[in-house]
Amino acid sequence: MMWAQGERMTRVLVAFASKMGATTGIAEVIGEELLGRGLDVEVREVGEVSSVEGYDCVVLGSAVYAARWRPEAARFFRRHAAGLAGRRVWLFESGWIGKRPELLAATPGGRRRAKRVGADMPVVFGGRLDPGLATGPVDRILARRMPGDFRDFTEIRIWARKVADSALAPSNASTADDSRSVRLVTE
Repeated sequence: MMWAQGERMTRVLVAFASKMGATTGIAEVIGEELLGRGLDVEVREVGEVSSVEGYDCVVLGSAVYAARWRPEAARFFRRHAAGLAGRRVWLFESGWIGKRPELLAATPGGRRRAKRVGADMPVVFGGRLDPGLATGPVDRILARRMPGDFRDFTEIRIWARKVADSALAPSNASTADDSRSVRLVTE
């Protein structure tokens, strides 16, 4: 892709919190799709990110246990909420296991976070339970009862392409540094 003079690539941060690696895999696939669409992408664990400055867009995802985001993802969101509100943001959650629920609804915390930064509701993806990686008594019981990988990578890639299309679309808002920012668009 050729860039006109004065234009720059849209920079996207894909930040995630994972417990047993399933959300890591989702974030990596999202990053690959965004990169394939011509975006400048960094995929990082939330603990490795000190600032959202320098990114035009942010994709933030968390593994979900007992209808709650990972603590490190919740801390990341609190610490960077003001910076996220000034960018295009997409949220995702991973964690349902077993038979796919008829209605995939984001967690209450995910919905609150989306409203706080002007994002659409988080998309919800299936998770993975690997008995060999399970820690703690509840995880081990669940992993023995419902082991398997419930992630749908086709669905994840389709969603990531929609994110890329939105990230590449010109924003109606302008900022002092003329970066593409403001509203979060997700379908």
